[in-house]
Amino acid sequence: MSELKTFVVIGLGQFGTAVALELSRLGHEVLALDEHEDAVQEIADEVTHAVTGDARDPAVLRALGVRNYDCAVVAVGGDIGGSALITLNLKEQGVKRVICKAQSDVHQKMLMKIGADRVVFPEYDMGLKVAQGLSSSSVLNFIELSEDYGIVETEPPASWRGRTIQELNVRAKYKVNLIAVRKDGAEEFNVTPGPDTRIEPGDTVVAVGRTEDINRLQDL
Repeated sequence: MSELKTFVVIGLGQFGTAVALELSRLGHEVLALDEHEDAVQEIADEVTHAVTGDARDPAVLRALGVRNYDCAVVAVGGDIGGSALITLNLKEQGVKRVICKAQSDVHQKMLMKIGADRVVFPEYDMGLKVAQGLSSSSVLNFIELSEDYGIVETEPPASWRGRTIQELNVRAKYKVNLIAVRKDGAEEFNVTPGPDTRIEPGDTVVAVGRTEDINRLQDL
């Protein structure tokens, strides 16, 4: 799939606002839409376009030219009927990719049946990350790059200690790439660790890879 560059974000609650602001910060063109003028005004200076309007009305979406955008994010999770109607309107107008926020499994199934390309559960997903962090004391930080990939800052598995990166053959054996190592007591990471870099007790490593492969590191 080609890189998405233009986005419509519909619903400027906490989730929708965060998505719109981050996409804008990353340099993408963002059209933010909400039926409440005060929510639109708060974000107007931070995105490409901010418009007050009701996305349940196909004429509003048509007038805004939503079909010309690469992706739409429907963040109206609390109104199940409303989010379903908006999703249907977007797909009927030819939006290439529609990502929706849902509140329940039933809501998710409804959205998928009418054409949503992806459905997310922000509160549930965040709860999972918090639980995973609490259950593994070795994980210091986790950054999700996509649905399947991430970057983890973690204590190295005990089996790695005393061995060099070359000896560990991390990429082949564990299907992740080590992109940084911080030696015990050092303030900064070495972002270009060489094959002779030895992993010692107290070190911290940063690895990138598929989430399932990263999770396996915690079981070593």
